[in-house]
Amino acid sequence: MSKKNLVGMTLTELQQVAVEVGMPMFAAKQMADWLYVKQVSSIDQMTNISLKLRERLAENYEVGLSAPQHKVASTDGTVKYLFPVQDGHFVEAVYIPDDDRATLCISSQVGCKMGCVFCMTGRQHYTASLTAGEILNQILSLPEKQNLTNVVFMGMGEPLDNLRNVLAVQEIMTAPWGFGWSPKRITISTVGLRRELKQLVEGCECHIAVSLHAPTPEKRRELIPAEKAFSMTEMLEVLRRYDFSHQRRLSFEYTMFDGVNDSADDARLLVKALNGLSCRVNLIRFHAIPDSPLKPVPESRMVEFRDWLTAHGVFATIRASRGEDIWAACGMLSTAKNNKSVTI
Repeated sequence: MSKKNLVGMTLTELQQVAVEVGMPMFAAKQMADWLYVKQVSSIDQMTNISLKLRERLAENYEVGLSAPQHKVASTDGTVKYLFPVQDGHFVEAVYIPDDDRATLCISSQVGCKMGCVFCMTGRQHYTASLTAGEILNQILSLPEKQNLTNVVFMGMGEPLDNLRNVLAVQEIMTAPWGFGWSPKRITISTVGLRRELKQLVEGCECHIAVSLHAPTPEKRRELIPAEKAFSMTEMLEVLRRYDFSHQRRLSFEYTMFDGVNDSADDARLLVKALNGLSCRVNLIRFHAIPDSPLKPVPESRMVEFRDWLTAHGVFATIRASRGEDIWAACGMLSTAKNNKSVTI
């Protein structure tokens, strides 16, 4: 029988393990300290727990870390890693150093149900949601983990479609018995699953990034089929009920496509849609994917679009493009790995 992983367990879950194994209750905090503060790789290293109890713990449990099996490095310092997960699949995590910041983009699912037409992960379709341990492993097994300043849930999958495990991970990352991070170092992205979005806003204090990509529901439906089930109109109504005017940031991701969502009229409609929200818009360059009719927008048009939004009350930035020489689009590397005819 395979052993259960300790990584990914909250303090409450570790307390249940302690009871099961016959440990004193305070041993749960000891295990949390070894897992999330000292970040050990084996139960043998938990030396303030007696040898007898460690042996008993190791009968059914292991730490559960898995090193990345492949990486590609960009000339700009960006590194994309492939991590093994359940049933022989792989997910991507992308390390992005930038002066005094180092951000890790992590995945929450194998594939995705949302079907965004511009996303390679969407073409894989949905296979499975990652466990809290598989999500956290992307951080704890990262070679550059000591340099991390920020983590963003913007990799493969829809985080709110795996909300229970995503919230467990953010609890571990922000709790004093865990990483002890400020929630302001974490951003969770979503296409806007309405009920789960409400739970996210009320359940944690992390930054929220909404994948919008269009100024109207009609145009968004062409890019994001999930718009049919999760209307941007209803999603924006939910967000207007909360205060994002202080330290917590609400941003909207807007990938620009030539002749699709980049006109002056699109900019005007976007300002109208976001009226009354304290937010920013991140304009994103499209990384082309195979067999897609969508094309990137010229830099000059992105600048004009940004300047028009900002001049009309919606602060906008153009996200720096990173890792274009290493399968930059999300899902490209894992798709290649799972395709036996492709060598990486």
